[in-house]
Amino acid sequence: MPLLRFDLVEGRDEQQLKKLLDTAHQAMVDAFQVPQRDRYQIVHQHSPSELIIEDTGLGFTRTKNLVIISVVSKKRTTSQKETLYSLLAERLNTECGVSPEDLMISITENGEADWSFGLGEAQFLTGRL
Repeated sequence: MPLLRFDLVEGRDEQQLKKLLDTAHQAMVDAFQVPQRDRYQIVHQHSPSELIIEDTGLGFTRTKNLVIISVVSKKRTTSQKETLYSLLAERLNTECGVSPEDLMISITENGEADWSFGLGEAQFLTGRL
């Protein structure tokens, strides 16, 4: 059920994008214990001039491999969030060549009434989910 939006500098090919999305999804499954088919991902690609992502004074060196992941999800524990951050940094580095300095993640939480997966219904409220 988490909805992930990826903001990237344009230039990755289809295979690289698939690997990035697959890797991020598996980290989400492992960290948040969501079902394998609970997958909602949107990719936005930008020219380099359309992403200004600095380091908040942390001394990071950002590159064109920058990946920003915005997550919308029901409430998760601090431990689950920290696990997700760690798994994404480790796996995207190992499997996709994305440096942990090039990864930024933001989570926005909402409630059960804030989701409709189709048919004009709030499936968490109706008991279908």
